[in-house]
Amino acid sequence: GEERLMEEAPAADPDRTRFLVELEFIQSLANPHYLGWLAAEGYLRDGKFIRYLDYLQYWKEPQYTKFLVYPHCLRFLDLLQSPEVRTILINDRAYAVTLGDQQFYHWLYRRRHTHNPYSAPEQQAQGV
Repeated sequence: GEERLMEEAPAADPDRTRFLVELEFIQSLANPHYLGWLAAEGYLRDGKFIRYLDYLQYWKEPQYTKFLVYPHCLRFLDLLQSPEVRTILINDRAYAVTLGDQQFYHWLYRRRHTHNPYSAPEQQAQGV
């Protein structure tokens, strides 16, 4: 029964699991509200966590960036390398909200002002 099924089931590949966990985490850095949570919970004061952020720099390599759905997470990873930025996030809880607002307006502006080659010709003429 179940015991035989467990014996036959392939063991999880630890390298794949680590890759997927790190991929999910690095992309979570694209969410400014999550950065605020990290600050509120004390992670941005933790030396081990700061070293982990430094370790994650390998995600900037092309063989890894191709897996990112939210590549702007790398910009936030860069910002978190700065003690000044970490201090601002820790001391000013509204800063993460401001980052989120700026990110939203950036996307809004880009959407309105970026040429979409897949839109219909009449939409292109209208700037949509």
